[in-house]
Amino acid sequence: MPVQWDATKIKLLSLIGKKVLSVLFSLGEIIHLYLLSIEAILYHTVYWKNTIVEMEFIGVKSLPIVLAISASTGMVFSLQIAKIFATFGLSSQLGQGLALAFARELAPVLTGVVVAGRVGSAIAASIGSMKVTEQIEALEALSTDPIDYLIAPKLIAAATMLPLLVIFADLFGIFCGFALAVSYAHISANDIVSGILTFVSYWDFLGGLIKAFFFGLIIAGVGSYQGLHTSNGAVGVGIATTQSVVISSIAIFVSNYFLSMILYHL
Repeated sequence: MPVQWDATKIKLLSLIGKKVLSVLFSLGEIIHLYLLSIEAILYHTVYWKNTIVEMEFIGVKSLPIVLAISASTGMVFSLQIAKIFATFGLSSQLGQGLALAFARELAPVLTGVVVAGRVGSAIAASIGSMKVTEQIEALEALSTDPIDYLIAPKLIAAATMLPLLVIFADLFGIFCGFALAVSYAHISANDIVSGILTFVSYWDFLGGLIKAFFFGLIIAGVGSYQGLHTSNGAVGVGIATTQSVVISSIAIFVSNYFLSMILYHL
């Protein structure tokens, strides 16, 4: 017998279809921003002075909060597992677990989420404010490409500075976890160092840096897209800022799963 479709089911499927098309359209536009930025880099039309300013804002000014979160995470990690490892005679494995957790997952993901909240919102707000006040149109009237002047510098800065922030997060988080394990659980420093040197490879850290590179592209790309599509004045700027943080955070967690599978053959 043929399937009977009532009006409610048709309306529901229509809404789902529209939402899927909207998401795909937004994804296509963000990819288009990436391609235009690559073109700007290849043709040397990027405003590199703006890129340096963005690097300072994204990297240097985000460093204190990244270090604070990495330190607290490393200490809590050791606090939770150090006593357990010592009880079961697995003290030498603490260094391996701490280093792998930070290098592969904790440092890149936590850094990405923190920067998404601080920088992604700022990118969406700044570009959104320019959009609603018609400053984007003013740049085009002055023969200045907004991609070269605004978007490409932010993408380059985010993709460059996120891996550097992750390096600091790795070092500081592992050091703080190491210090707490030695002082609190009285685990031998030699055991921890031996576990790190024996079981942790350079690829574990390099994979985290690769993740950070893509997270930087996600944060800057989503923030720029939301800013460029801002409307309805100050209210629209607030909505774009919120959506930028939410979408970037979700995209970071989802992409982290697939990047972990690819990079570490899980």
